[in-house]
Amino acid sequence: MTQQIAAYGSWRSPISAEMLTTATVGLSEPQFDGDDIYWLESRPLERGRNAIVKLSATGEKQDALPTPLNARSRVNEYGGGSYCVQHGQVYFVLLDDQRVYHLNSRSPAAIPSALTPEGPWRFGNLTLDKNRKRLLAIAEDHSQNGQEEETCIVAISLGDDESEQAPHKLLVGNDFYSSPTLSPDGERIAWLSWNHPNMPWDGCECWLGEFNAAGDIVNQQRIAGGVRESICQPQWSSNGDLYLISDRGSWWNIFRWEGNSLAPVYKEAVEFGTPQWVFGLSTYAFLDADTLLATYTRSGTWHLCTIDLGNGSKQDLPTQLTEISYIKVNDDRAMFIGATSDSFPALYAFDRLRRDINCFARSGTLSVDNDYIAPGEAIEFPLQDSGETGYAFFYAPHNQDFCGEPGNKPPLLVLCHGGPTSATKPALNLKIQYWTSRGFAVADVNYGGSTGYGRHYRERLNGRWGVVDVRDAIDCVDYLTNTGRIDGDKIAIHGSSAGGYTVLAALTFHAIFKAGASLYGVGDLETLAADTHKFESRYMDNLVGPYPEQKAVYRDRSPIHHVDQLNCPVIFLQGLKDKIVPPNQAEAMVAALDAKRIPVAYLTFPEEAHGFRQAPNIRRALEAELYFYSRVFGFEPADMIEPVLIRNADQLTEND
Repeated sequence: MTQQIAAYGSWRSPISAEMLTTATVGLSEPQFDGDDIYWLESRPLERGRNAIVKLSATGEKQDALPTPLNARSRVNEYGGGSYCVQHGQVYFVLLDDQRVYHLNSRSPAAIPSALTPEGPWRFGNLTLDKNRKRLLAIAEDHSQNGQEEETCIVAISLGDDESEQAPHKLLVGNDFYSSPTLSPDGERIAWLSWNHPNMPWDGCECWLGEFNAAGDIVNQQRIAGGVRESICQPQWSSNGDLYLISDRGSWWNIFRWEGNSLAPVYKEAVEFGTPQWVFGLSTYAFLDADTLLATYTRSGTWHLCTIDLGNGSKQDLPTQLTEISYIKVNDDRAMFIGATSDSFPALYAFDRLRRDINCFARSGTLSVDNDYIAPGEAIEFPLQDSGETGYAFFYAPHNQDFCGEPGNKPPLLVLCHGGPTSATKPALNLKIQYWTSRGFAVADVNYGGSTGYGRHYRERLNGRWGVVDVRDAIDCVDYLTNTGRIDGDKIAIHGSSAGGYTVLAALTFHAIFKAGASLYGVGDLETLAADTHKFESRYMDNLVGPYPEQKAVYRDRSPIHHVDQLNCPVIFLQGLKDKIVPPNQAEAMVAALDAKRIPVAYLTFPEEAHGFRQAPNIRRALEAELYFYSRVFGFEPADMIEPVLIRNADQLTEND
């Protein structure tokens, strides 16, 4: 087929903004219940609600949670562990009031009944305590009269009358708790805790205790963790051995508790763990008492393996999957969520006897030809400040119908992931393909501070947020420019949340970028330190420095105080219900740029919080960004897009 020559950015693409919300749903939290399987689906077309879905042993798929109920925890704002199930009895956290409810999924006409009363509580990380007919949960008590909410581990009764009862506090005193997990006989419990200013990936502790006759936790002992040791995912094997993931050797590897010390199960310079932003993550599970099914990441790509607990040997399983999460096992059955570079996330079953992997539920089906899909290329580039190596995934423009004009190179869109303690993933992402199929190159950067590359790489950001991440993004741009892959004069940068701060810092303190998009990003570090929620209220102690002791550093790193240095167009997109990065952050930056007569656009979404979940808003945000870049870089989009109000648009002289 002969390709049409057209300006980069103006290519007509079948990958529409609407496709992002109609083609897929989000998948998370799969669980076994005997022969049945449950999971959560996040549905943009249903106002972003989390539906609990049930797949019966006969293959019948149905919603276990009636519309419009939304199962979502808000503990730590990010939640997770929002439901659990046993014998068809579903226990879940309702988003609207954060109470815990019970629902019989085997009765089509069942109506959810509340287990906890109305009140200033939030619950998450739900765990069944079968022996005592109760739920264990991480809870936040918001009745502290203006003080920081109290986080604790509580018990919620599942009495026969199912009357609403206040939760009973089992563990309290630490700033944060997570991951309560019961031994097979139900008589011992392991959990994690940590305190300000640490985040769980900085340092946390694993504790072990026993239940007394009254159901309280006694004989508590700390078995692992500390100020600079991150623990995650404590789990029990069927024979009662306790396992966990620790980065005490600089990498998140798997260990076994042997009564008085931790013994490594398998040691390698790869990561079996992932940062605990949400509850309920699982990167390993027990196929039997002697064998683990696990996933690990090396150089940003996830792999599947089995580990022999007897001799410590690892065997990789052949698969094309590049992202793997939520491993679950029930007797001889195993499942997980996986994705590839050209397929959406899906639920997969692993047959341990045949050692094969099969998909049984998809988040969506790609309705366009693969010739419109840009493959991701893992690239490594030199870091100028340290001589070390940086990492990114690069996507070249790709559209079977179009090619760029002779002698021209494509514009580059640099993506900065949120967190910042997180990582980009090499799985099919239609947001990236939206850009590449229109003629943009995309660099998805795992800057210093990203996970998957060991504690040393993660800690490169400590004390240097807004410096290292920005410098790494620039080094990636320099590498792509020097290798002749992009137009060095047409570079935009995009980020959300913490990635939005990287965007604004890059645009303020450097001149390499010609435009930027900040989605609910941070412009004033001081305001964020004062306004944000408990979980992240001391996050910046490590990323920037203690506040107010390091107030001068906060002001020096805050773009809002250096707007005189920012001289390129920016578009801001903001949810007005955001409690993590409140709207005043974007509003202050917009006002400052407007006063300088810099082209700036500001779109707000009244019903969105931190992150856009509703289909119309997701579509509008993406199309608005394309329209904005078309005005900055001087191309005509092939799409019919509702124009965006750009203040000071007369300053975009190259388009006049």
